[in-house]
Amino acid sequence: MAVGQEISDYVVVGAGSAGCVVANRLSADPGIRVTLLEAGGRDTSPWIHIPVGYFRTMHNPEFDWCYRTEPDPGLAGRAIHWPRGKVLGGSSSLNGLLYVRGQRQDYDHWAQMGNRGWSWSEVGPLFEELETFQRGSGEGRGSEGALQVSDPRLRRRICELWIEAAKAQGIPYNPDYNGPVQDGVGHFQLTVDKGRRCSSAKAFLTPIRDRANLRIETHAQVLRVMIEEGRATGVEIIRPDGSRDVIRAAREVILCAGAIGSPQLLMLSGVGDAEQLTAQGIRVARHSPEVGRNLQDHLQARLVFKCREATLNDEVRSLFNKARIGLEYALFRTGPMTMAASLVFGFLRTRPELVTPDIQFHIQPWSADSPGEGVHPFSAFTQSVCQLRPESRGTVTLRSPDARDAPLIQPNYLSTRTDCDTVVAGIEIARQIARTEPLRAAISEEFRPAPGVQGYDETLAWARENSTTIYHPTGTCRMGVDDRAVVDPRLRVRGVEGLRVADCSIMPEIVSGNTNAPAMMIGAKLAQMVIEDRAMAGQVGGVLGKVA
Repeated sequence: MAVGQEISDYVVVGAGSAGCVVANRLSADPGIRVTLLEAGGRDTSPWIHIPVGYFRTMHNPEFDWCYRTEPDPGLAGRAIHWPRGKVLGGSSSLNGLLYVRGQRQDYDHWAQMGNRGWSWSEVGPLFEELETFQRGSGEGRGSEGALQVSDPRLRRRICELWIEAAKAQGIPYNPDYNGPVQDGVGHFQLTVDKGRRCSSAKAFLTPIRDRANLRIETHAQVLRVMIEEGRATGVEIIRPDGSRDVIRAAREVILCAGAIGSPQLLMLSGVGDAEQLTAQGIRVARHSPEVGRNLQDHLQARLVFKCREATLNDEVRSLFNKARIGLEYALFRTGPMTMAASLVFGFLRTRPELVTPDIQFHIQPWSADSPGEGVHPFSAFTQSVCQLRPESRGTVTLRSPDARDAPLIQPNYLSTRTDCDTVVAGIEIARQIARTEPLRAAISEEFRPAPGVQGYDETLAWARENSTTIYHPTGTCRMGVDDRAVVDPRLRVRGVEGLRVADCSIMPEIVSGNTNAPAMMIGAKLAQMVIEDRAMAGQVGGVLGKVA
């Protein structure tokens, strides 16, 4: 192993949604040296920047870690794909581009659990600072941030009919679900700027790549954090040619590797359940049994309805139409190539006594078995429904002591009665909306589930056999004030000096919505706390100097 001579103040592991924000904000001080390490490559592929390019980047090992879960009893013994970004921008470079902050109550609940500094009044301004909401001003909406947030450039009749049917069911139209109230139906907001994806890398790295104090290294997979006498002193990396180096951190190592990568790296570095680490032949640096536990994800049930009118399935079926769509995008940056994973949302409640919505709808004017596998050969649209606050908890554990081996992922979906009840109720609400005019007249057949699937048991069985991830893993490096929490409210790894985690793994409970925007907020919050701690250390040092 060759020992590198590179030394930075801060080494940031993972140039994803959070890591790009961390690197941007810390390197804004020219006196701070920052190294940003990314296991994947640069975001040069045009498919990353074309919004609909996720059809080409998901399940592609050039951009995707291509994780796969273990067989899950909650999914009738199925193992499913779990895409995660492996490229500059991380999952923000191949996700569905949907910008959702979550409910304000989510963050207030984090604070009520003892996590000071994480209430909505404290994190809401960070969302505002990060974004430019192109529609214009609104309560809590930003106008000067690097992240561009826009309305869709594409509308399709089937989605508008869904909105009208939902309104006929008494559900209100909501023009801004990221505003004070989340409830209702309407059109998604997207991380798209003038028809091009605005990933975390595009927003927060591209403008600052020439900073002399910022070093960005791609194709640098971190094998472990070096922990010496209870302190993180750097990381060991491996490059595609097999060469290894050590990148030293004079102040801190910051893990932003995501809800799979961050717990895996902690365990590989000796931070985790001591018995499990010893069994893998890893020297224990800190017994922290909750590393890799508390795994949460949003499970989606994708209902497909065949239509009497054309949908995007038909538009992309012929070579002529594909050429027309490509030309429209090339000339105007409009049309189907600007499409996010969904056009229309619904945030609804399965029970009237709930204070906030507990299910989210993603309405898509197309249908497919998976975004990476192409559309169905017939006219259809999709109602995807997911439970916003699942009770089920899974695990991430090591497969081997080699960082190049993907860890074992056991989501443990649908393992509580509440989760089962909620998914069944969500499916029934979707069917009710589909049977309501004016949407009913446009539907020729209930395709998935078939009309014969009726009652609680049959509906739940269908959900177990057909549901899949909606790509929101969280919680595996839980933040908290108790001794078992992996990180404290300032995101410092308990029991190890100079080591923090900043990504969706720190969520004590998953947010009520898509997780890309919260991940960027977490990166901004981490940077804010690091800067505050630096200032405090300087003040203490100045006082001690005067006393001496």
